[in-house]
Amino acid sequence: MRLSQQGLVVACVFLLCGLQAAKPAIAEEMVDLKLVLAIDASGSVDEHEYVLQLEGIAVALSDPAVREAIRSGPLKRIAINLVVWAQHEVPKDSSGWSILASDAEIDRFAAMVRGFPRRVNGATGMGAGLAEAIHALETSGISAAREVVDISGDGAETPARDYVVMMPQARQMAGARGAVVNGLAILGEQDVDAWYRRNVIVGPGSFVMVAENYDDFAEAMRRKLLREISHDPRLSELLRATP
Repeated sequence: MRLSQQGLVVACVFLLCGLQAAKPAIAEEMVDLKLVLAIDASGSVDEHEYVLQLEGIAVALSDPAVREAIRSGPLKRIAINLVVWAQHEVPKDSSGWSILASDAEIDRFAAMVRGFPRRVNGATGMGAGLAEAIHALETSGISAAREVVDISGDGAETPARDYVVMMPQARQMAGARGAVVNGLAILGEQDVDAWYRRNVIVGPGSFVMVAENYDDFAEAMRRKLLREISHDPRLSELLRATP
């Protein structure tokens, strides 16, 4: 029996649907923690200070205690993504997700961070940066029991000249998702750490770590990563007691 052209098209559609339905679902990658490192590249950050942030992250990841913390959870690995933010309306830059478990994987990510180019600048659009970090968590294709965004910067969010996501809305987005937002305040502007405590952090156990200046960034980041990543409650409690 010959099928009409319309019947043939319908048959092909049903066949394709059947093939799609028969395809096995792709399981999400499983990790202990999804962590976004969202760093400031606004106009208050000069080129040397931008490099010090990248170097500070790379140096912190080389610390043996941080590497032990990365492997301290049940699955012994985390997922990490670098997001660089600045002007509210300017697209943010991202490294994409990397799974860290072995020393070689950590070394590759640290090397990538060290050489990450600066492609954004402008005002301090922190809310838009946090919104980008939340979007990265949502679209990662990775499953984790914990999600953390680590925002570092040296000043308060600047007013926007357009309708954009600001920190109050971005914090609501994070809270609705159940993500924790921590801050690393680089002292420069007066009371920037207090501003971070009022306007940045959200979620259970969220905190602000303080770097006295950009030269102190690496040590502050090391302590911050230990506190964020570690599954050892004794270490977490010790770091929580450290200002």
